[in-house]
Amino acid sequence: MNVLARADAEPALPAVSVEPPAIRFDAVSKCYPARGRDAQVTALDHVSLAVAPGEIYGVIGRSGAGKSTLLRVINGLEKPGTGRVLVDGTEVGALDGAGLRALRRRIGMIFQHFNLLSSRTVFDNIAFPLELAGARRPAIEARVGQLLDLVGLEDKRGRYPAELSGGQKQRVGIARALATEPRVLLSDEATSALDPETTRSILELLRRVNALTGVTIVLITHEMQVIKEIAGRVAVIEGGRIIEEGAVYDVFARPQTATARSFVSAVTGGGVPDDLAEALSSQPIEGGRAVLRVVLTGAQATAPIISRLSRSAGIDVQILSGQVDRIGGAAFGNFLLAVPAHASAVGATLAVARAHGLSGEVLGYVT
Repeated sequence: MNVLARADAEPALPAVSVEPPAIRFDAVSKCYPARGRDAQVTALDHVSLAVAPGEIYGVIGRSGAGKSTLLRVINGLEKPGTGRVLVDGTEVGALDGAGLRALRRRIGMIFQHFNLLSSRTVFDNIAFPLELAGARRPAIEARVGQLLDLVGLEDKRGRYPAELSGGQKQRVGIARALATEPRVLLSDEATSALDPETTRSILELLRRVNALTGVTIVLITHEMQVIKEIAGRVAVIEGGRIIEEGAVYDVFARPQTATARSFVSAVTGGGVPDDLAEALSSQPIEGGRAVLRVVLTGAQATAPIISRLSRSAGIDVQILSGQVDRIGGAAFGNFLLAVPAHASAVGATLAVARAHGLSGEVLGYVT
């Protein structure tokens, strides 16, 4: 018996989740009229993607890239202009009002600015979706108590939003989103208003929710650190198009587009410092040095590759910057190196790197 049983049904509280659905976009486009002009703004442009059941799927892009529209067509707040969006095999755009209401009870939403009702306590904010669905009071009491325990706010049940920190407000938002036992959880920049430490705790909570319930999570963000911390796969969106998609580790290790490289370098230490970027020349400089980026992946990320490069090539290798991190449990390293600018030294360094299965590129030359 479902927790949303009405007053004339027996109360019950089943497990939080059943087998979660997949989400699929088939060539979805969505346009809006441009303000004050006859032209249109394309928010989504022939987007096709598939989210596997139970996975945490990230969508990253800059402001105006189409991220929020992508979420809104999943929960039926917007209809595609062309193409189809399917949730659990149901075409969202084909549903009538009753069908959309039923769908939205299976889709939880977490907002950037929490969207809590200021006149309601923590308990009543979490209970609100259940009340709208007509759940019986005993079932509401049991379900809200379960969720307060899950998000660690048992002692805040009688408090009001104004009495909570930002992280606590977002925990209430997560509990509210889970109230109707959703099969899909949509996160709209849920951590961008939070400090780094609180962000980590919220992402850890979402990871735990995913592990406990099997709920499919789609999160949008403009922060690659969020993707790195929680997502299994990621899509990079720009100008309404998915320009890159894949396992998070693969996108970090081998970004294919300038946009993805920009997002990745902000997290992995592979970005070129401003002062060095200004000094780079595209042509070799007599007596100067070549600046190389070398990406270390897998077992090689923790091996003494830099010293091997130096010994094998017989040249001095200078480390300008770099770091080794772990992404999805696998090691990943990104280094900026400087070697003598003559072609033989550059070629030898790149050859040794590639012989060890590493990727390397010349960024430019400095004196």
